[in-house]
Amino acid sequence: MAPKMPVVDVHTHMYPPAYMDLLRSRTEVPYVRSFPDDPAAGDRLVILPAEDTASTSRGRPIGSEYFDVDQKLAFMDAHDIDISMISLANPWLDWLPSEIASETARRVNDDTEHLCADHDGRLYAFATLPLSASTAEIVEEIERVAQLKHMRGIVMGTSGLGPGLDDPALDPVYEALQKQDQLVVKTTIAVTRMLLAGVFDRFPKLNVLIAHSGGTLPFLAGRIESCIAHDAHLEKEGKTDDRRTVWDVLKNNVYLDAVIYAGTGLKAAVEVSGADRLMFGTDHPFFPPHNAMQKEWPSVTLNSEAVKTAFAGDTKAAEAVMGGNAIRILRLSS
Repeated sequence: MAPKMPVVDVHTHMYPPAYMDLLRSRTEVPYVRSFPDDPAAGDRLVILPAEDTASTSRGRPIGSEYFDVDQKLAFMDAHDIDISMISLANPWLDWLPSEIASETARRVNDDTEHLCADHDGRLYAFATLPLSASTAEIVEEIERVAQLKHMRGIVMGTSGLGPGLDDPALDPVYEALQKQDQLVVKTTIAVTRMLLAGVFDRFPKLNVLIAHSGGTLPFLAGRIESCIAHDAHLEKEGKTDDRRTVWDVLKNNVYLDAVIYAGTGLKAAVEVSGADRLMFGTDHPFFPPHNAMQKEWPSVTLNSEAVKTAFAGDTKAAEAVMGGNAIRILRLSS
């Protein structure tokens, strides 16, 4: 009997101790703390200024499942997940003052690396960048984390250096990511802006992993392509000459996770990027069961069922999405 293909979760979050200590030490957004006037709410993560002044419970609950590695491993064991690719979730590190950004990113990334090393073979990670630091410091951290044993890429927020991820000032960062062959985890709007700005024309080997099966991108790719082709301003500036199409980038530079909760959307993701570029994910610890007695998380069961539905009758392709693709793409030990 052939050995079982490992199941790999490429979209799962953890806030390492160094990051939690940082958030707990703060009194301005973003921060983590409990509120005496609402003790039942427990610890809350407050990210947005509007959450800081809310008349109801501030922010969102942040229990130990966000930072306790034993709970991460217990979740994996309960759902037969062999390997997890952990990463920070919002608010990342974009908000840091520039003078401490680089040192903080090193501390957080090293802490994450230590978590993975303590559970070698089960945990790998996407590092985070000090995007409020100097470009030279950002590039230095890209080069440094590329040498860490358990790091397999970078997770980036949407603000970039301030103006967004289509900012030309980010070109040295993209150049370093391309040179170090670092997969970059991003969201739909961020990648769309990169497409419109010609980032993938300048850096044709830059690879990105788009969360939530590309979000709306698989459905809007044709419309985006049409808008570019009909944009007189872009044509006047020569930006439509010899450019790569959206379809080309989706087939050659984009990977997608399978966090989409239904087979219908997953089929669209397969159509635009290919089954060999799709990888299973759960978005844990977000979206827990409402019933505390429920052992299986719907975010796992719905996404795994979506894979079975999208690849009905093709067990080999389904197993590749559930783990084989990630092992190959992210160079993981099986």
